[in-house]
Amino acid sequence: MTVQDVIQVILFFALLIGLTPILGNYMYKVFTGNKHIMLPLFGWLEKITYKLTGVNSDEETNWKSYTFGLLMFNLVGLVFVFLIQVIQVYLPLNPAHLPNVSWHSAFNTSVSFMTNTNWQGYAGETTLSYFVQMVGLTVQNFVSAATGIAVLIALIKGISRKTTDKLGNFWVDLTRSTLYVLLPLSILFAIVLVGQGVIQNFKTYETVQTLQGTQQVIPMGPAASQIAIKQLGTNGGGFFNANSSHPLENPTPFSNFLEMLAILLIPAALTYTYGKMVGSIRQGWTIFTAMLILLVIGLSISLYAEYSSNPIFGHLPLMEGKETRFGITNSVLWSTSTSAASNGSVNAMHDSLSPIAGMVAMVNIMLGEIIFGGVGAGLYGMLIFIILTVFIAGLMVGRTPEYLGKKIEAFEVQMALVAILAPNIIILLFSAWASVCTSGLSSLNNSGSHGLSEILYAYASAAGNNGSAFAGLNANTVFYNLTIGFGMLIGRFGVIIPVMAIAGSMAKKKITPPSSGTFHTDNWLFIGLLIAIILIVGGLTHFPALSLGPIAEHLLLNLKI
Repeated sequence: MTVQDVIQVILFFALLIGLTPILGNYMYKVFTGNKHIMLPLFGWLEKITYKLTGVNSDEETNWKSYTFGLLMFNLVGLVFVFLIQVIQVYLPLNPAHLPNVSWHSAFNTSVSFMTNTNWQGYAGETTLSYFVQMVGLTVQNFVSAATGIAVLIALIKGISRKTTDKLGNFWVDLTRSTLYVLLPLSILFAIVLVGQGVIQNFKTYETVQTLQGTQQVIPMGPAASQIAIKQLGTNGGGFFNANSSHPLENPTPFSNFLEMLAILLIPAALTYTYGKMVGSIRQGWTIFTAMLILLVIGLSISLYAEYSSNPIFGHLPLMEGKETRFGITNSVLWSTSTSAASNGSVNAMHDSLSPIAGMVAMVNIMLGEIIFGGVGAGLYGMLIFIILTVFIAGLMVGRTPEYLGKKIEAFEVQMALVAILAPNIIILLFSAWASVCTSGLSSLNNSGSHGLSEILYAYASAAGNNGSAFAGLNANTVFYNLTIGFGMLIGRFGVIIPVMAIAGSMAKKKITPPSSGTFHTDNWLFIGLLIAIILIVGGLTHFPALSLGPIAEHLLLNLKI
């Protein structure tokens, strides 16, 4: 690593830490109904939205009604995105005259963008029209991210309120997340990206002559608007097939830095919002610190693996699959951030990472996407691990487990286990199925341990709602489109429903004042316990599969020396 690389990494984390309380405090004002800077600008639009949809913004619901509204809203989005794909040839804004999308790919894509996964088994610029990209995918980028934030807000209310069954209003939380958080940040970010050279137009594709004298078709389209929300909303689906390694999607080192920062910005800030809403900023910083430690550990291991000398590669840096404009450090920082934050965008091919760096990206996802994670989703996933940690700590000292004055009882632990196990079961079962059936093996680009890594990563990405891929697997087949699609559904709602059940249960409980025997959850001891539980649960669950995949590949690589 060069001095410039070190400075950039330090600047990246310094800005992330510095912006967390600023944005976090703003979101606290938004979700608690206090006055904030965007209220005069978008307040009228919020009122019109409620009027047109018939929503009573003062009405609060229990967890079952909240969850039902959430599920119905997402179902409508899924059906809408599916339909516009299979009839896109008849819709406007299709200058390239792209044909209709196959039913299985349309199903996979509609599930993918509805669940905030944004997995794509196709090249966007040669498959989807401008209309589908904007009205379908970009809109889902907003509302799927807002759905994750809404679930988090409901859980926070369940933790902070007492003796009630009311968790707020899903439609209000969804609207405020979109209008006051995601929309203004995306507009600002899109303008900055356009200034850096990201395209935003409705032109037909242009044919140019290359320096070699051949002709090449250059895709055009409204890219900047989708890229802004794909990063800020931890969505990840690229406008172009090459994603953020494409020069029209990520033109400069400055745009690259900003896009990386945008991945973690809202998830990090929500920890501060959480601290404010539960009445203890220290609790928010405790969670932030645990997330940051796990991220730094993963980044350090990846950088070491990528910069390690190996005579097989002539003691040269591993530049295969990386964009030469950005280099190794930027590629590894992006791969670590995007897999930790449920984003899924890439500026380098993860298939070409060293086995250990590829494993770090995979493990980030397998841990449950809780190292900052998706907007909202990462924090409510971390709170699930906190409940489990508090329960185990209570057993160790012989006390009734409590978190923020509320007893953690059998129901909360059962729901937490369901939320943790659901994605992990999908990863292991579907990976095992794909690795022994013809339909699964026929799509592999590599055999052996690396081929297993490609399959593992695909289903981890689906169940973790990440969306990135090893890029060595042809996933645009009936088998993979359907299995990955169902994996994304279970990975999303197999966690959301238990989380909402926990929120409803916690809201009904009384708050016990702290005493001398209270187990504190805002100190370094708790941070250590939390990290240990995360690594033990995630590591032991997937260690056998990882041993046959990236670990075996790393050992075989070193045996050849």
